[in-house]
Amino acid sequence: MAEHGAHITAASVVDDQPSIFEVVAQDSLMTAVRPALQHVVKVLAESNPAHYSFFWRWFDEIFTLLDLLLQQHYLSKTSASFSENFYGLKRIVMGDTQKLQRLASAGLPKQQLWKSIMFLVLLPYLKVKLEKLVSSLREEDEYSIHPPSSLWKQFYRAFLAAYPFVNMAWEGWFLVQQLRYILGKAQHHSPLLSLAGVRLGRLTVQDIQALEHKAAEASVTPQPASSIGEKIKSALKKAMGGAALSLSKGLSVGVFFLQFLEWWYSSENQETIKSLTALPTPPPPVHLNYNSDSPLLPKMKTVCPLCRKNRVNDTVLATSGYVFCYRCVFNYVRSHQACPITGYPTEVQHLIKLYSPEN
Repeated sequence: MAEHGAHITAASVVDDQPSIFEVVAQDSLMTAVRPALQHVVKVLAESNPAHYSFFWRWFDEIFTLLDLLLQQHYLSKTSASFSENFYGLKRIVMGDTQKLQRLASAGLPKQQLWKSIMFLVLLPYLKVKLEKLVSSLREEDEYSIHPPSSLWKQFYRAFLAAYPFVNMAWEGWFLVQQLRYILGKAQHHSPLLSLAGVRLGRLTVQDIQALEHKAAEASVTPQPASSIGEKIKSALKKAMGGAALSLSKGLSVGVFFLQFLEWWYSSENQETIKSLTALPTPPPPVHLNYNSDSPLLPKMKTVCPLCRKNRVNDTVLATSGYVFCYRCVFNYVRSHQACPITGYPTEVQHLIKLYSPEN
């Protein structure tokens, strides 16, 4: 029995494969960053739409660009993504033997590096865009924008019907892979690592020493470049490296804060938050003054500010209180995600149709 226990202990020491808790924790780190940053940008856009609405409208693209710089820096310098390096892990090229295994400071080979970037950065971006497309199609289907006999409507209804099953198969694929990883039947907890041709392992003492030595060498002032092309290339490399390093340092410091924000704004804690931040409802105004001096508003109250015609299917925008034609404001909000008058960030679900007593 003692010999059997010694054998298990020795095997666990030699094996550099991380536990399921480590890999799940590093996966959830970057997942927590996006919604927290998105909330910060939303607050800024609502406080000053003129200056920060651009960041809200293009948040996915800006976040993807910053994520690309961050992940490319870490993959080329530490052979790991930001979250993997944060938890002391690295990516090991499949097929490398223990004797020929590369140090983490050498970075990933180009083929594995670009595959890793594609699965770490591009795939999540496409998934977010697909989810937003499905959400917008469901809203269009609910509001019946297209005629019932439209071929386009038949197509996207079939797409909406198939999407939950495709998404379930995708998530099930990852779940099965994680179960196989827990049972020791697979070297990857995620099928994307297998497609990238890498597996996760823990950083060794040699890796840590090599990374520290590389960081010390980087701090030494390099020799000045001779040609103009080399100077431009060196300046661009320094700028990108500095941006990635600043971003990584900021994320390293703000990881706890970002995870706290994610918890604070998660759906499970909304009732607690409401009870803590509940304020008494303000009384309604005695009367409302119609701001007819604004160039964006028509003189007559029954005219739509967008098409400048008598309103059809009156619809109020809950974020600002202005009333438009339903079709006009729906198309505008879907394209710009903002109120046409105030510029406040808004979504299609903030549209409220008004019904007169005659109807």
